[in-house]
Amino acid sequence: MDPSVLTTLKILLIGQSGVGKSCLLYRFTDDTFNVDNAVTIGVDFKMRKITVDNNNIKLALWDTAGQERFRTLTPNYYRDGQGAVLVYDVSNRDSFTCLETWINELNMYSTKPNIIKMVVGNKIDQERRVSREEGIAFARRHQTLFIETSAKTKEGVHMAFEELVRKIINTPSLWEKPEDVNVVRCNNENSAPEQSYCSC
Repeated sequence: MDPSVLTTLKILLIGQSGVGKSCLLYRFTDDTFNVDNAVTIGVDFKMRKITVDNNNIKLALWDTAGQERFRTLTPNYYRDGQGAVLVYDVSNRDSFTCLETWINELNMYSTKPNIIKMVVGNKIDQERRVSREEGIAFARRHQTLFIETSAKTKEGVHMAFEELVRKIINTPSLWEKPEDVNVVRCNNENSAPEQSYCSC
């Protein structure tokens, strides 16, 4: 592993087919946008290194198909994910309504109970069918982060991933190796080692 990299994080992109998950992924990793992106078959995977708060982080980004016929992938897809981006299309109310199902599935299959979740309302460059206030209310109800984006114009895309990563890094129990738990942090030097990594 590159010694300059603090850790590698597994980030999941979740949501109905057509909400723009792949467009968000490619805008973030390659800074490209293709309105004619092919529908994802199974799982797409990209790597990207970013720097957040002076920490170099490698991201393993997993984009899954939103169609029912690929749902047999589900348990393996969610395993060991440290962050999840739940995407809906602000111009498609059905995609927002379905978020309830997606977040329930994430809670069922995630192997990390404190996985960091972010709700993303994509396609804000289009005519709205879902208000920002509705998105915020959903995120509050499920205790997730929230942001609106446009993969087409780039608005909010990098900020979304950076905020998600920042929250994960601030939750050490999500990413530190088990053998590290006896290491006392300099900024927590008055705590006993076993208390330094409380995940409550």
